[in-house]
Amino acid sequence: MSITVHHDEPARRYELHDGDELAALVDYRVRPDGALDLVHTETRPGFERRGLAGEVVGWALDQVRAAGGRVVPTCPFVATYIERHPEYADLVA
Repeated sequence: MSITVHHDEPARRYELHDGDELAALVDYRVRPDGALDLVHTETRPGFERRGLAGEVVGWALDQVRAAGGRVVPTCPFVATYIERHPEYADLVA
């Protein structure tokens, strides 16, 4: 397994790839105040139950923090992730 994660800014999403295959993603919208509204997290079929959704969400939150940004956790998975990882609570707009 060769995991890579990157920000696909034109598509407005964070992607986690296993080799050449898209395995998990977090879609977002940019709000007028500049915060990222994290609206959807998805693990692609065949990649479930490996913790990849959590990995891409954590990576996305780290990127937002590094950029000095804020998030709105509209996606229930992201909201639960932040509840379970309170070190990200300060990012919530």
